[in-house]
Amino acid sequence: MTSLNLSGVGVAYGTRNALNDFTDSVKPGEWLCLIGPNGAGKSSLLRSIAGLVKHSGEIRVDGSPLRMRSARRRAQLVAYVPQSPILPDDMTAREYVVLGRNPFISHFGTETKHDWKIVDDVLHRLDLNDFAYRAVGTLSGGEKQRVVIARAIAQESPILLLDEPTNALDIGHQQQALELVDKLRQEHGLTVVSAMHDLTLAGLYSDRLCLLHQGYCVSSGSAAEVLRAETLAEFYGVSVRVHHEPDGTVVVVPFRHMETSSDI
Repeated sequence: MTSLNLSGVGVAYGTRNALNDFTDSVKPGEWLCLIGPNGAGKSSLLRSIAGLVKHSGEIRVDGSPLRMRSARRRAQLVAYVPQSPILPDDMTAREYVVLGRNPFISHFGTETKHDWKIVDDVLHRLDLNDFAYRAVGTLSGGEKQRVVIARAIAQESPILLLDEPTNALDIGHQQQALELVDKLRQEHGLTVVSAMHDLTLAGLYSDRLCLLHQGYCVSSGSAAEVLRAETLAEFYGVSVRVHHEPDGTVVVVPFRHMETSSDI
């Protein structure tokens, strides 16, 4: 089980600060979900943890600075599902997913039976068996997204980063993918940090939410604490009703302001 500690993490693109002084501690086996409007800094934070952008501050895994790790060791610790992945069209889905095993294969080695078993198990659990031998370029957007998630899960890294993982998925496959991630979290202590736009799903699956706005964390806590109508109105500029179900689920429902006859 692996912990993730972020201290004063900042990301800038030229003169624009995308993320400012982000500090948090994600416990082993915890699921932290980042929410917030477009441009709030969610993707920048995930990319900084994945080592894809320069950042200030310190990111530690189990107390050790992640910047001190080699790229290979970092990939063994952190798996990342980007928001807009670039996939090779001529590779089969199964061949693409096995790339997730690369951090554990020696430079001159090849995939073992164990590697392929992991890949085939993930393909099965994400309902991708029928697409295993199809070229990635022939898959739909939702099918490609599931393949990208499958590759990250096959990597078996103790930290999983998910950037809008369900955007291209229908509601059935959204639930299937998130349930699998949650099952792995429960079984193996997987530590998850995700960014999601669907606020109801974000609250349903995560342990904690962090609401980002203009690069700052402006609210953090449970779904019931963060998903408040007045908070969402302030930072999203949206009108919503928030329902609390008996099982603790927080449901966010947008509503329209209907014009009255005096407004016409």
